[in-house]
Formats: sequence, C-alpha cells, structure tokens
Amino acid sequence: MSLLKFESMLKTNNIYFFDLVEFEEIIIHYLDSGKVSLAKKAIKLGLEQHPESIDLKLLMVEMHLTEHEVDKAEKLLKKVAIIAPDNEEVFIQKATINSKRGLHKVAIKDLEKALDLTEDKVDVWSLLGMEYLYLDDFTNARKNFANCIEVDYEDYSALYNIVYCFDMQEEHEEAATYLKSYIEINPYCEVAWHQLGRQYFVLNNFEEALKAFEYAVLIDESFLGGYLEKAKTLEQLGNYQDAIDNYLITLELDDPTAYAYIRVGECYQKLENLEAAISYYKKAVHEDPLLDKGWGLLANIYFDLENYQKASYYLSKALKIDEDNAVYWRRYSEIKLKLSFLEEAVSGYNNCLRLGDNSPEIYLGLIDVLSFLGEYNYALKVIFEAQKIHKGFAEIEYRFAGLFFIMNKNKYAFSHLIKGMQIDYDYHIILKELYPTVYDNLEVKKLLSNYKKATE
Repeated sequence: MSLLKFESMLKTNNIYFFDLVEFEEIIIHYLDSGKVSLAKKAIKLGLEQHPESIDLKLLMVEMHLTEHEVDKAEKLLKKVAIIAPDNEEVFIQKATINSKRGLHKVAIKDLEKALDLTEDKVDVWSLLGMEYLYLDDFTNARKNFANCIEVDYEDYSALYNIVYCFDMQEEHEEAATYLKSYIEINPYCEVAWHQLGRQYFVLNNFEEALKAFEYAVLIDESFLGGYLEKAKTLEQLGNYQDAIDNYLITLELDDPTAYAYIRVGECYQKLENLEAAISYYKKAVHEDPLLDKGWGLLANIYFDLENYQKASYYLSKALKIDEDNAVYWRRYSEIKLKLSFLEEAVSGYNNCLRLGDNSPEIYLGLIDVLSFLGEYNYALKVIFEAQKIHKGFAEIEYRFAGLFFIMNKNKYAFSHLIKGMQIDYDYHIILKELYPTVYDNLEVKKLLSNYKKATE
C-alpha cells in the first residue's frame, strides 16, 4: 500500500506523509529493483519529512555508493558517524567505501567493529568473507562463510564461496570432507551433491563423482549443471552412450548450446559412429559459427576419412576464427601434404614454429618438404635450428647426412651418418625414403653394412 501511495503521489504532485518505516521499505524496494531515480526521490522526500533520521541518511550514503559517488558518500557518512558513532551500519558503509578504494585490510577492521555492534551477524560475516577473498586470504574467507552456513544451511552463496576457497587452495580432499559433513545435515541439497561430485572429478575419482551427480539430479530432475557434469563423468568412465543421453537431457532442459553438441559429437566419434558425430559437429557450428573448435573437429574427422578437400574447407573456417592456433596449422600442413600443395605445407609448418610449436615433428616435416622441393639450403638452415633444440635425435642426424651428401659435402655427411647410426642404426631407413640416391651410394652402403657387422 505504501508503494502505491508513493507512486500515486508522484503522478499527482500531491504531498503525502509517510512514517520512517514506510520510507525505508519504499527506498529499499526501489534499490533492490534497480530503480535508482525513484529511490533518490524517495530519499529526498523522506529527509524533508524526517530530517534527523539516521537510517535515511545511511540509505543516502548507500545511494551515493550505488552511483559511484564515493567522496559524497564519505562526506555524509562522517556527519552521520558523529551523531551515531555506535551504529553498525556506519561501520559497514565505511567498509564499503574503503573496499571500493582497495583498502581491504582497513575495510576488515571496520567490519570487525560492526560485528561487535550488530545482532544480525550473518551479513557482516558474508562481507568479511568477500574482503578476505579480495586479499586472497582463502582460509579466513572460508571461516567467515562457514559462519554464515552455521546460521543458515540454505545459504548456497556462502556454500559456493567456501568451495571456491578450497578450490583456490587446491584442497580438494578437504573440500570433499567438508561437503560430506554438510550433506549429513542437509542431505537433500542438490547444490552440495553437485559440488561434491566436482571435487571427486578433480581427484579423478570418477565412480564417486558419478554417484554424487546422480544424487544431485535425483533431488532436482531439472538440474542442468548436474546432468552436464554427470555426462562429463560418464565420458571419463568410457560410458559414451550414457554420456550422450545425459547431454541430450541438457538440450531438452535449456536452449541448445554448441558446447553440448560438440560433446555429443565427440562421444559418437569415440563410438565410431562418424555419421552421427559429423551431424552434431555441424549442429554446433550452426549454433555458434564462431566456435573454431567445431570447425576444427569437422576438419579432423574428414581428414581421418581421407576426404582432404572437405578437411581443408572446414579447417580454413577454423583458421579464420583463430589464426594463432598452432594445432590448426599443424593439421593444415598435413592436409596440404595430402593434397600435394607443398608450398602451402611449408607455410603451415612455419606458422607452427612462429606460434611456439617447435616439436620434432614440425621441424622434420618442414625439412622433408623443403628437401622434396629442392630447397636444400633452406632445409639445412631449418635442420641446424632443430638440432639446437632437439639434441641426440637420430632422425635429425640422418637428414643432415642426406642433405650434405646431396650438396657434395661428404666429410660432414659421413660424420652425421655415423652419429645417426650410433644413436639408432635402424633409422637409416630414412635415407632410403627421403634421399634414395644417397642410400644407393656404394660408399654409404658399405659404411652401413660394416657398421652393422661391427655391432652384431
């Protein structure tokens, strides 16, 4: 009734009298609803009718803070503090101001004073918990949120924050122990079961994680997060069809997501149902065309099917979205090799190196393509770079030997050939595959034969 009366007054420009409690209810309603301008009007009128009200002045302080007017809030709060030095709300608002200024330790002291003055300690504990979080003091943050839980076991915000603290400290065993003790008191809390499942999942205890998620969705059959985590756990256990069924439930409970489509597709791929996998990957990219992973998965599956044209098409989509993905450039080079587009393969390998993928496979792939193209000096430059990072690799030594023989630098060639044989004799087959003219060289054959006899 007070709210209707106030809004009627605003429309008619008549002035009605409201007592303090009515004004507080009206102002808090507007603040909670995000109707700041109406809250302002109510505070202004309230102070005109009750100019000495501490509570209205404190609401004005809160209003200033809502509008990021920290200096105005502080100025007014100092006046209020003179009149009401033992008002807990004064210290709470002081803490808010100090927190906004990054003075979290000072804010904690303010809140500790408020805690001594107030009978309703839960809100102050919650604020203290947040201040300790700002300081990355997860132990003290957790203690304060735990105090909130002891008063109200359905304070799920505090429960989430407690688990967050455990997570940040990587104390997953301790988190599981805490959640189990919580569940003993509040056994039908799907949030707690869900969080317990998450801890077991991180600990790779997938059987226990699955049980926890099953309880969560049993308590709340519409618990989207529960089904999602259950599906991920079933994947880890290799139960791909059951995982698919749970992912599909999430699609029924809420709007479809590209993430869920991709997970379903990956499960089908593991079940070797490639047609279904492709179908769901396509649904994923239709749902979110900017999701490069979907395009990349399509490229991979067509690559495995030896449909290199389609693989190339889908990978180009992924690269347009994320051109700094070394994994995509590696696949790009592999596809281009299959299509005999060797210059493009060189470009792909160079992009891998540029992006930090300096694994042996990238260097060796690039060296081999350059050798095939007759770019021997370029190939030699690359192999020198590879040797600096990957020492003692027979694959590198044999390639050195092949290149030096082709370039008529036999002294170096024989030196590297001997090094290659010393590391792994069997890898000399590389010469036959990549440098057949070198392999057919009589001196090379003789050296290989003599070395084998000497080591038998």
